[in-house]
Amino acid sequence: MGEEKMSEKDSLRLIEQMIHKAKNSYYDKGIGPILWGSVITICSLVTFLRIQFNFKLPFDIWLLTLAAIIPQIIISSKEKKQRKVKNYNDDAMDYIWMCFGIAIFLLVHINTNLVGVLNTVFKDYRDLGGKASDFNYYEYSSAMMLLLYGMPTIITGGIMKFKPMLYGGILCWICCIITVYTNIKVDLLLTALSATFAWLIPGIILWRRYKKGQPCDNV
Repeated sequence: MGEEKMSEKDSLRLIEQMIHKAKNSYYDKGIGPILWGSVITICSLVTFLRIQFNFKLPFDIWLLTLAAIIPQIIISSKEKKQRKVKNYNDDAMDYIWMCFGIAIFLLVHINTNLVGVLNTVFKDYRDLGGKASDFNYYEYSSAMMLLLYGMPTIITGGIMKFKPMLYGGILCWICCIITVYTNIKVDLLLTALSATFAWLIPGIILWRRYKKGQPCDNV
């Protein structure tokens, strides 16, 4: 009976060690958040400058979101191979961020095509009524973007128990509400702010902790 109890204790101790090992075997390098934080911040600020100084680009700067999907897939694939212990939370986050990247591109594509249609409608409205419409669709598309930004950020911050990203996701939703009542230039600045605090800064924190060999949870 004593040997059986000792065996049970040893088993529990072994399980506890395995859980601890699994918990600390995965160190998020922060490359994904740095990637998306940089891309969205750059796209937002360039668009703001384009509107502010009235210049045109030879391409849609937001197409960079499509280009960012490719390295995101490569990064996720490499990190998955480097993990020593199977962790379903990590797999879930890989799919969450991959779907997020695709959703961002699709939303940009939808917005671009919808704006083209609305511009035609507004032109006809101006020709018939002699007055331009005050409606600007982009002022509301920013709110939809920020709503989308907050979802994977809060989920990731919650799963990893990583407060900088969790708070960053909440900031995205706060800015989402604000952008409903502000003009497009303010919206773009709030989007850049959200991307910086939700992804870029947390990503840099994760990268520094990874280089020091520290786990990314409970930060």
